[in-house]
Amino acid sequence: MNAREAVLRRVREALAGTERTPRADIPRDYATSRDVADPVALFCERVADYRAEIERIGPEDLPGRITTALGGAERVLTPSGLPQAWYPPAGSFELLSDGDELSAAELDRVDAVVTTAVVGIASTGTIVLDHGPGQGRRAVTLVPDVHVCVLRESQIVDDVPAALHRLDPARPLTFISGPSATSDIELKRVEGVHGPRTLRVLVLP
Repeated sequence: MNAREAVLRRVREALAGTERTPRADIPRDYATSRDVADPVALFCERVADYRAEIERIGPEDLPGRITTALGGAERVLTPSGLPQAWYPPAGSFELLSDGDELSAAELDRVDAVVTTAVVGIASTGTIVLDHGPGQGRRAVTLVPDVHVCVLRESQIVDDVPAALHRLDPARPLTFISGPSATSDIELKRVEGVHGPRTLRVLVLP
């Protein structure tokens, strides 16, 4: 008898005579309920903790605030399905459409992207994209250096289980918690390696 067989034999002996509790009998309310007094305020706090910029604004301020959030971007991508009222006013930048199916090289020359999201998670400060209308394909939110995301308060939920109830597992899902960041062996933080260096979130009523 080798070591593996000896370990398995002892496991079988330890489990002998025990009864397995059916999975359905285990109470799991803890996984679906969380008492959060103000999910939107908590979401804003957690997003800021991740070094992303976040601001609660009124609908009338949105185009101007998007323009401000874009900073000095010269080429800005807007995915198809983004509400027309959300488009930043024409100015010193060039607006590109995701419907143009830009190549990787062309995307690399895009400075910023404006999207919406499908849900925001208060407890983790995470925004989730399922790449439906107004969100674009995954590449357009990973390659440009600046990502401006617009979210409504009604899309913000308490925690991850509540968010999963709103998501379609058959769709491609991207979970974003702050700007892309990594650390080297000396723990020096570097941003923008695997995605946008800057994430700015605008929250509408």
